[in-house]
Amino acid sequence: MSKISLHAADVTKFSYHTLRTISSPDDTKNGRTIYCGHAPARSFLTLPDDENVRTYLVDAEGKKRKRLTDVHREIRDTLRNRPEDFPTLNSGIVLVARGAEVDDKNKIIELRGASIINGSQTRGELDNYIQHCGANQLVAHDVHAKFEIIVTDDDDLIAEISIARNFQNDVARISIAGRRQQLEELEIALQSEIPDIKLRKSETDRADDFYDTEKLIQVVTALVPSELWFNAKESNDPRKSYTYSAKSKCLREFQELHKAAKEPAGGNSDQQKRYQFFIDMAPTAYLLYEKWITHQGFNGSRLRSIERDKDGNTTRVPDGMVFPMISALSAFVKKEDGKWVYSPSKSFNDDDLIQAAISQYKETAGSNPGTMGKTHSVYSSLFQLTSIFKRLDPS
Repeated sequence: MSKISLHAADVTKFSYHTLRTISSPDDTKNGRTIYCGHAPARSFLTLPDDENVRTYLVDAEGKKRKRLTDVHREIRDTLRNRPEDFPTLNSGIVLVARGAEVDDKNKIIELRGASIINGSQTRGELDNYIQHCGANQLVAHDVHAKFEIIVTDDDDLIAEISIARNFQNDVARISIAGRRQQLEELEIALQSEIPDIKLRKSETDRADDFYDTEKLIQVVTALVPSELWFNAKESNDPRKSYTYSAKSKCLREFQELHKAAKEPAGGNSDQQKRYQFFIDMAPTAYLLYEKWITHQGFNGSRLRSIERDKDGNTTRVPDGMVFPMISALSAFVKKEDGKWVYSPSKSFNDDDLIQAAISQYKETAGSNPGTMGKTHSVYSSLFQLTSIFKRLDPS
């Protein structure tokens, strides 16, 4: 019997026919376990899908829609006419869980904090099929379906997995933001200092012709000063590690700020202030990010994660290293003459931050940039460094 951080609360017993571990070396290194297999249809029926970006689409406010999509029709047709072929024709259901305990003898895996993140339509049609058979006094075929279970306690990663496994929903978010003109002021502010740049506002915008809007918003979020941070309880030590790994969350938060900023007088003033910060700091965020991802201060560091040209010049520093450093630079953000600006202390030197970041990369993150980008203590340590420079030279 194998275990991964299972606790008694919030446990779901999931029966299966077959189960295999398919974790990659990177999964194991990052504390994840991946399972796959086949399970009876009834095993999926009571699983929650609150982590999924979309639930069963045939259900609308408690009522069945009159029209089915082609996807639903195909699944329903297979279940009713070729149920024995269902696991071969259907791509299956993906689950996440915060912990797991496998009982091979009884073919049960106990899941803590489990949720469907892809396959709600399949699960919905399996439920529909079983109910249909019961209502019509038919013998339901012992249908089973493929599944994948991703076991991790990284909530930001779980959110990103859900988005990635339902990719069309992630693309739609940027398209909706563009269509609602929520990115116009951001682009105008950016073009005030970089005239030729254009922000991506739709999934049809080619990456080569437009700048990555989500990336810009992630960087600006990382630069938000403590006094403007979203959770007042964290104002002295903002938890910004999600800015590296959760681009969809950052975009969603920006959309909420835009909405608040456009409300009539009397709206949420804190959100309105934060929105203005995004507009003021967009050009600075762009320039800082472009500077740090190719910072020549890393030359000679011999870090394997950093890309270099044939002469040894730095060509790309991983985002996992860059985001904690940019977050640390938020200590130097202040308001001057009614506008937010970046103004580093005179005594501050980039090399001080680079050496501190390299130390965190090796000692705390185990030379893994992905781990560094998601570790709060790294952000906290680097921010403490820049805060010291700020206190020594507050001007």
